[in-house]
Amino acid sequence: MKNTIFKRKIYKELLDWKEKYSNKYALLIKGARRIGKSTIAEEFAANEFKSYVKIDFANTSKEIMELFDDMYDLDFFFLQLQQLTKTRLYNKESVIIFDEIQLFPKARQAIKYLVADGRYNYIETGSLISIKKNTKDILIPSEEHKISMYPMDFEEFLWAINDDITAETIKTLIRNKRPAGNIMHKNLMRIFRLYMLIGGMPQAVETYIETNNLQSVDEIKREIIDLYEEDFIKIDNTGLVSGIYDNIPANLSNNSSRYVLSSVKEGIRFERFNELLADILSSYTVNIAYRANDPNVGMSLDKDLKRFKLFASDVGLFITLAFKDKKYTENIIYSKLLSNKLEANLGYIYENVVAQILRTKGNNLFYYTMENTTSNHIYEIDFLISIGNKICPIEVKSGNYRAHKSLDMFCDKFSRRIKDKYVVHTKDYKRENGINYIPIYMLPFL
Repeated sequence: MKNTIFKRKIYKELLDWKEKYSNKYALLIKGARRIGKSTIAEEFAANEFKSYVKIDFANTSKEIMELFDDMYDLDFFFLQLQQLTKTRLYNKESVIIFDEIQLFPKARQAIKYLVADGRYNYIETGSLISIKKNTKDILIPSEEHKISMYPMDFEEFLWAINDDITAETIKTLIRNKRPAGNIMHKNLMRIFRLYMLIGGMPQAVETYIETNNLQSVDEIKREIIDLYEEDFIKIDNTGLVSGIYDNIPANLSNNSSRYVLSSVKEGIRFERFNELLADILSSYTVNIAYRANDPNVGMSLDKDLKRFKLFASDVGLFITLAFKDKKYTENIIYSKLLSNKLEANLGYIYENVVAQILRTKGNNLFYYTMENTTSNHIYEIDFLISIGNKICPIEVKSGNYRAHKSLDMFCDKFSRRIKDKYVVHTKDYKRENGINYIPIYMLPFL
């Protein structure tokens, strides 16, 4: 069955590559599996080129694989490729897609010579492309223009469900710096919670559109999680990587100031954990936030590599992970989550979706903790982002937004470094005492 083609913002980045870089670089689209990389690459090729060939290294013939054994005579290589795919290639007007390039490193190495040849353009898609077994014994080409693809964001989700009103409404509210009002705010929160429950994986969104059944959506999300965990076993057959991923909701819900290694396995050495973490990050299935040692511009230069938090890259998958103790998440749980009536601390869900929003918007993630020496209480700023030569602290609240001691303490300590202060919460917009109280549905559009 052919995948539904959803409107995605990354299409503009593909156009930018074609216009500015395609004569010198292949395009490499990196991202988690089932994120829509292959779909967007093929849609782009069909729309923007006279012809294209797609080679899916997860499902291609032995004859095509063997073409890469001898790249010396490119005239003969292209002649055979056209014959085997029954597709004519046009000089300067055709593109060749190498799909799931991580499965056939030899083809990735050939990019250097194919780009230098100059006849055609090239698009690669892949996940887990940088783990050792996928780069062993090959020369990684420098002729790659790399872009990252993430789950569908809130606006893309709205496009998918044919909602052309909500995004413009929110943008207007932001532009005019005004609250939505009780009825509109409740409606906007409900739509955003629906996005949180479904998430941004195209298959999950497609299933919701087709069935209008959140339990069916949950089954698709579990299939995706199972697929990820099959990949994790290939990375490490001891189950440690799967354990790291599965424990993300528990670590966040415990309000710990860092990811607790012992929650996965007692006695695990940090060096081993860190080695596995690099491979997990390569899979694009998680987002990582490091503790900033010195909350200032250039936080990457002074981050604490041993103190970090992990978030699922997709909030819909995160919610399914959180209820993974059952064979399936019942519709009644989804209904209560949608109406905000489930008796559970949902702060960690909102924290995960904020991490996803910030990462999708191009921010590396950082947080900050400080200890009150008199009470031994740990104050924490959930996220820090930099704008120009200043920083913006963000505190995430799912309940009482009036109490924000951590934000107050932080702003007192680093007042000269701060541009704007944000409390991201579930209530309506307001600005008070220099703090921007932002309903979570506004954050993607700021």
